[in-house]
Amino acid sequence: MHPSFFTQKNSLIAAALLSLAACSQPSPEEAATPPAAVTVLKLQAAPVVLSDELPGRVAAFRTADIRPQVGGIVLRRQFEQGADVKAGQKLFQLNPAPFQAEVDSAAAALQHAVATAKRASSQADRLKPLVEADAISRQAYDDAVAQREQAVATVAQARATLARRRLDLAFASVEAPIAGRIGSELVTEGALVGMTDAAPMARIQQIDKVYVDVRQPAAALAALQASGTGGADKLPVTILGADGQPHPVTGRILFSGISIDAGTGDATIRVLVDNPQRQLLPGMFVRARIARAVQENGVLLPQQAVLRGSDGQAQAWVLDARHKASLKPISVGDVVNHQYVVSGGLQAGDTVVIEGQERLQPGASAAPQPWKPAVVATAAAAKAR
Repeated sequence: MHPSFFTQKNSLIAAALLSLAACSQPSPEEAATPPAAVTVLKLQAAPVVLSDELPGRVAAFRTADIRPQVGGIVLRRQFEQGADVKAGQKLFQLNPAPFQAEVDSAAAALQHAVATAKRASSQADRLKPLVEADAISRQAYDDAVAQREQAVATVAQARATLARRRLDLAFASVEAPIAGRIGSELVTEGALVGMTDAAPMARIQQIDKVYVDVRQPAAALAALQASGTGGADKLPVTILGADGQPHPVTGRILFSGISIDAGTGDATIRVLVDNPQRQLLPGMFVRARIARAVQENGVLLPQQAVLRGSDGQAQAWVLDARHKASLKPISVGDVVNHQYVVSGGLQAGDTVVIEGQERLQPGASAAPQPWKPAVVATAAAAKAR
């Protein structure tokens, strides 16, 4: 072949190799890795209330078992079961006929005693001038005076008996001793009731305010009693429902640590809670969030920002002023509203990565965006719809 053919072929091969080499080299745009997109939060110092969530049980503020003060037959019930009743409201009516008869008998006895006392008094008055004139013996006069005094005492006794019989007649109408909500009737019309009956006729519970009895380890009582301004009774108490949401009620600690359960080592904390809407009912199990300390300059960090190393050490990604990422060991303590209380490693003003940590490498650049809590984001999305 002609030598020029080989020369032309070599030129084509060389051009192809140069073209492949040029294609294999990345462009400047392709060589630069884009910054990782992350969401960040700039930490701020604010007062933080440290609290404990403890199980508790609701108890009525006052409870009254309705029992008869006299025995008799129940004629009728005078209340609606499950309704609110007032103090002094009539609840049951017992048969008043026997008590009315006793009142009439006592009234007649009193009338007889008054008449006897008048006759004895007149007799003593008539004998007085006679004994002064020595017309009768002194003994006769003294006997008349004694009869008069006995008649006066009999009158007083008859008055007391009449008052008692009238009281028994009033007790035939069974009234509410306290205001509150009454439960179901435990006796029906026609039942015979008495003062020695084991079962009550009904039960009233005052629940416009209630007690929540909370059990707490005795070891935590010292911190609870020493915390807060003015003592533990000034600390706020929040009552949580079964769904974990706070009830719209307020509470305050009445006492704690009066006695310790020898079996469990727990002490009972009694919390008085306003309950105007009757949302808390006696016997209901709830959780009470009781404050035990206040940090004036506390720093909170969302839980999703905290990572754990192989040794269990808490860590968090932090961005500097140039948006360079670094992984720092930190110390965290209590959890408040799904946020850790930072006890070391971070301070107010630090920019911490909340979401997107998996995209970061030490020293890598990041493209930060402000972090929005899930509650805020959900509300914004709902408003946009």
